[in-house]
Amino acid sequence: MVGDNIEPGVMYTDKAMALAKSMELDLVEITANADPPVCRVVDYNKFLYDKKKRDKELKAKQTTQEMKEIRFTPNTDEHDYEFKTKHAYNFLKEGHKVRAYVQFKGRMIMFAERGELMLLKFAEQLAEVGSPEMLPKLEGKRMSVTIIPKNKKK
Repeated sequence: MVGDNIEPGVMYTDKAMALAKSMELDLVEITANADPPVCRVVDYNKFLYDKKKRDKELKAKQTTQEMKEIRFTPNTDEHDYEFKTKHAYNFLKEGHKVRAYVQFKGRMIMFAERGELMLLKFAEQLAEVGSPEMLPKLEGKRMSVTIIPKNKKK
């Protein structure tokens, strides 16, 4: 049994309930798995309010990692490629994952090696801030590579 203005110690449940009632407070079980269980004499509404406030703070401190996608074609121009690479660099610096893929349409599938070279070059240019999870692989009419950030945003 613990609480404000209460000497910590072991006591029977009915005695603890009577003590809480005389102080016009509630008896709350804190740790049920302990032997003996730990209870506290507190105002239950205030206890719930503080717990809710702590949970909200913890949730606010959590960061989520998003997956950003960047799409190329085998015939992507150099300027477009550089522009998209710069965006991917910024995404990785912010702590997001980046999935880059080359989309093949129709007969463009003949240029699969061109798409693979483009993705390898892309991963190499972003090596400073991210590392690829695996080598580019062809899935249907799309070749993709996923790059994860090296260090998280602080």
